[in-house]
Order: sequence, then structure tokens, then C-alpha cells
Amino acid sequence: MHNTTRLNSFRKAVKAREFLVTAEVAPPKGGDPSHMLQMAQALKGRVHAVNITDGSRAVVRMSSFASSVILSQQGIEPICQVACRDRNRIGLEADLLGAHALGIHNILALTGDPVKAGDRTDAKSVFDLESVRLLQLIGKMNQGLDCDDKPLTDGATDLFVGAAVDPQCKSWSGLQSRFERKLAAGAQFFQSQLITDFDRLEKFMTQIASGCNKPVLAGIFLLKSAKNAQFINRCVPGVNIPEHIIDRLAQAKEPLAEGIKIAAEQVQIARQLCDGVHMMAVKREDLIPQILDLAGIPPVVSYSLPSQVVSSLR
Repeated sequence: MHNTTRLNSFRKAVKAREFLVTAEVAPPKGGDPSHMLQMAQALKGRVHAVNITDGSRAVVRMSSFASSVILSQQGIEPICQVACRDRNRIGLEADLLGAHALGIHNILALTGDPVKAGDRTDAKSVFDLESVRLLQLIGKMNQGLDCDDKPLTDGATDLFVGAAVDPQCKSWSGLQSRFERKLAAGAQFFQSQLITDFDRLEKFMTQIASGCNKPVLAGIFLLKSAKNAQFINRCVPGVNIPEHIIDRLAQAKEPLAEGIKIAAEQVQIARQLCDGVHMMAVKREDLIPQILDLAGIPPVVSYSLPSQVVSSLR
């Protein structure tokens, strides 16, 4: 007998209007989840939930659904990212039903990075849906309906769904339109792409997100060196690390320590502008607590309720 418990801290923290802290962890590139677990365990008590990526940068890794279950079994609340690139609506619905049954209730709905961004450029993209339509689909499933408005005869889902936002998007009207569409489609929280232009973030928060009553978490990325920053500019779609930050890292005697300091400064700025931070520190997630300490962010309040068995599998 195997019991899967439902965890509640992220949704409860959103409703309590806490300053939210989430962090991103990549699934393993292979069958051994031990490094992913090690990094996620280091975040216990410091973040409300841990995002598990879904084929980020179009690079093959373990299923975000399976990885999320592994984390939840260790008492770590996941936010399971779901991208539209690799599955049609049948596959997406099937995976979301399975996630609900296994106690994975936090979902981040994404369109997904283009195949050409990754290392399998001959792979075929699906994109049967994109993020707004995926949000709409999840809304229907929460009402007990499938994508064709037919009843889910074995019960509705209870998925707490969020969306991505890019306040640094070049098209202001496009940013506003997409944000409003995601709100209308049922997004309950927003996590941003990596932020380096905090004037732009402030403008977004005051002119677009103001009054939406949904939390926005600013994406904060740990840059480990000037070379790391240049790699991100070259390989991550839609990201631009400013030259003054690259120069600061290049001139530092200890680039990693400087990167930690830069990230902490950015957390402090974000704390004044929005509702939380989404921390990204690829392969060094264990340093996130140090960044939060330096930024003066206290441990998170636990909102866990008594364990509720949501599935029993023989």
C-alpha cells in the first residue's frame, strides 16, 4: 500500500497574502533523482513551494509529473510546470488527471520553449494548445468537464494553476493583453521570467498588475560568473543580462560570492515592488537560503494541514 499526501502550504500562503518565495529545480537528466532531492531538501523551510520544470530549453529530462510526485513523497510541496510543446490536449488532460490523483495540485501552465532552443532540433513540436488555452482547459477540468465540455465521470480536478509573465517584454500592449487573457482564463498566481530591469517591473506592477488581486513573483536568477551570464544571454530565449552586471561579475575576485550578493540585492528590490520572488539557481539551489538570508527574508510560515490521503495504490 502506498499513500500520497496532499500538501497545502503554497495555496494557503497565497490566500494569506504572505510574501511568497518559490524556487526552481530541474528534474534529473537520467533515472536517478538523488541530486534533485538534495537540492530541494536544502530549500525546506525557506520556500513555500518548489517548481519542477517541464522540458525547459527543449532539453530532455525526467517527467515533471513524476519528479513532482517524488518531491511530494519527501514532504516538499511542488509546483509542477506543464508545457504545451510536447503533448496534445489528450495527453495534457491525461497527465493533469494523473497529477490530481497523485496529490500534485499546483500547476504552472506554460506554452513551452521552441524545439530549436534545445539539443533535439529534429524533434516535432505539438503546440496543440498554448498557455492561455491550457489555463482554460484546467478551469474546465476543475468544473468537472473535459476540453469538449463533456463530463469527467469520475470526478473533477482541484488544480491551483498559475502562469508565467515577462514584464521585460518589448511589446507593452502585447504584455498587457496576454496578462489580462491569462487572468481571465483563471491564473491564480504569476511567476515572472528572470528580471534585471526593476524599473520595468515597477511599471508593470503599477500600470498592468495593479488591482488584479493575484500575486506576482519576480524571477531572481543566481549568476555564477560573467561566463554564466553570457551563456544565458546567448542560449535562453527572451533574456538579456545587462553589461554592467556582467562587468561586475568579471571584475569580482570571487564571482560566485558576487553573484549571491547581486541576487540578494535584487530580492530586496523585488520585495518593495511585488508579492514574492521566484528563485532560480541552476545546479546550486542549495545556495538559495544564503541569498534569502543576505536579503533579510525570514523562513516561511508553514501552512501544512493534517495529511489527507488522495490515492492508495496497490
